[in-house]
Amino acid sequence: MLDQVMRLFSLQADHDLNLMVRNQTLNGLFASLLQKIDAVLMAEQPDVVLVHGDTTTASACALAAFHRNIAIAHVEAGLRTGNMALPFPEEMNRRFIDTVATWLFAPTATSRNNLLKENLQGRVFITGNTVIDALAMTCRRLSEDESLLRPLEEKYSWIDRNRRLLLVTGHRRESFGDGFRNICTALHQLSRRDDVQIVYPVHLNPNVNDVVREKLSGLGNVHLIAPLDYLDFVWFMQQASIILTDSGGVQEEAPYLGKPVLVMREVTERPEAVAAGTVTLVGTSHERIVTEVNALLDDRKRYDSVCLRMNPYGDGNASTRIVDALCGRSVSEFTGS
Repeated sequence: MLDQVMRLFSLQADHDLNLMVRNQTLNGLFASLLQKIDAVLMAEQPDVVLVHGDTTTASACALAAFHRNIAIAHVEAGLRTGNMALPFPEEMNRRFIDTVATWLFAPTATSRNNLLKENLQGRVFITGNTVIDALAMTCRRLSEDESLLRPLEEKYSWIDRNRRLLLVTGHRRESFGDGFRNICTALHQLSRRDDVQIVYPVHLNPNVNDVVREKLSGLGNVHLIAPLDYLDFVWFMQQASIILTDSGGVQEEAPYLGKPVLVMREVTERPEAVAAGTVTLVGTSHERIVTEVNALLDDRKRYDSVCLRMNPYGDGNASTRIVDALCGRSVSEFTGS
């Protein structure tokens, strides 16, 4: 999945750690990462290590850099739910990274305030999120380059333009088991509507894939497809009427595109769009999911009110601000909208 993103943005990796193993535990991944990234740090001798987000990879790389007394910069700093188990293990990962980072690049004023309350040693900058930089660049290319757009329209010509598209993603560990079964029950019920089609790029983790395919395979207007390349996924977000997700990144991307989002989690570390009304927390209750989707589909006024295009998470210039901060230049911080 990473290779196509690298190609899209004309990037080339200098090191491939080749880490992924089927059914790998978090501790196994963490141990492997520490060993392999340490070898890279020894070879490259960097002045600064930038880590992005709150994954196990980010946490392990931050710890490896800390052990080598290398300065750390955290992109996407300050996100908090206040619950160490939600999401798991991301809440712990980001708290640890922020504790040891010298530069804290907070995407919003809310995340900046979270950091200030914790009295951390790092210097805080409000930059917006680089995910919006990437999204803005990709949307621009799709609108300007017919050679990118046409193959997508041909590849997904099976989409019924007379039905509203519900785009679904899900992968959170805390939803394994009953959570995903409830989500599938909701999607099965929604599939009975003759005015919708559901597109679900199914995560490859067996805890997700097996349940989803068992519960939803064979339904005429439910398309269970393989995980999408980034370009394809952006295109699908543009086509969607409603997006149902547990992804943090999608919560940021969809409001920028003017798409209503139902977040299938109990809490979120991205409250800005919830406060603005474009994102709604629905958890994994099948009744709540069905009720909220039907309300948006059946009430045009309500739907239009949550489709206001906004960019609380960035303006496409986060990367420039980060570079300016690292170089010691003046930073014009992101103010949101």
